[in-house]
Amino acid sequence: MRVKILVTGASGFVGSHVVTELIRRQRQVIATSRSPFSIAGAEARQVADLCADTDWRHCLGDVNTVIHCAARVHVMHETAQHPLKLFREVNVAGTIALAEQAAQSGVSQFIFMSSIKVNGEATSREIPFQETDAPKASDPYGISKAEAEVALQAIGKRYGMAITIIRPPLVYGRGVGANFLSMLRWVKKQIPLPLASINNLRSFVYVRNLADLIAHCVQNPKAYGEVFFVSDGQDLSTPDLLKQAACALQLPSRLFSFPPRLLILGASLLGKRSIADRLCQSLRVDTSKARQLLDWQAPYSLQQGLGDCIASLSVLSANADASKNTHPSQNPEQHHNETSI
Repeated sequence: MRVKILVTGASGFVGSHVVTELIRRQRQVIATSRSPFSIAGAEARQVADLCADTDWRHCLGDVNTVIHCAARVHVMHETAQHPLKLFREVNVAGTIALAEQAAQSGVSQFIFMSSIKVNGEATSREIPFQETDAPKASDPYGISKAEAEVALQAIGKRYGMAITIIRPPLVYGRGVGANFLSMLRWVKKQIPLPLASINNLRSFVYVRNLADLIAHCVQNPKAYGEVFFVSDGQDLSTPDLLKQAACALQLPSRLFSFPPRLLILGASLLGKRSIADRLCQSLRVDTSKARQLLDWQAPYSLQQGLGDCIASLSVLSANADASKNTHPSQNPEQHHNETSI
């Protein structure tokens, strides 16, 4: 009887929390990574880089569910000459190879960690993305995730393997890096920020809420063939998020008013337009489908998630400093989304 769950990218930010949640639920987990590692309670296995030639057969015995978290992540300061080619090699070809081998080995469900970037970069303040919206990916990372989704759905139909796709917005929590860590550092250093006039709304998801939804989808027939958005259920503006972070740090927020239009103009002149867009634009997701179809509720509040981040801020800073020596294209397990600050 197949009872095991294979988690790829298990040493990464999202993957490690998924493994921990599954173990908490007393599930049998095979945790894979391209680097040597161990997670208490899981069967750790090392695999080659994620690509079209990766051999997964030694990991798929007795596995009924694959949770695919490994990916080449969104890169804020891309240096590759042909980034889309690299994203496709890992996120499309690598995913297809894993799914084909999983289906041929008798795996019944494939859960794919996608991204809200499949839908696009921004919404209006009033109208969030819904799962029924047509994909509008515009950057190489989002395009690669969208193409992987299409390929997975075709494989699922061909082999009768159930596909479940999850598109999170920015994921944060203990161990987070990138823009969210930078934000916490700004607040902790009491740097005055010209963001008080921004009137946007953005969705976020605490990594333990994301892991809980993934675990909720495992071998759940209601999740078969579905796409889900996930969030904490509390959308915040950029200044409100910074105020919440300051409150968690027990510090005053140091925000002052500055016209967002001029902020975007100045950032554009400095070659930082994408950062300003993420600070100023809205990006919201409607999670009613997960709540209604799966009867799922986020078990942790945004305030609890921020508190977890703050409690581990010194550890996060050390991890971020260490990661500066690791090129994103060579570290496909570190899956997190940089769709917001």
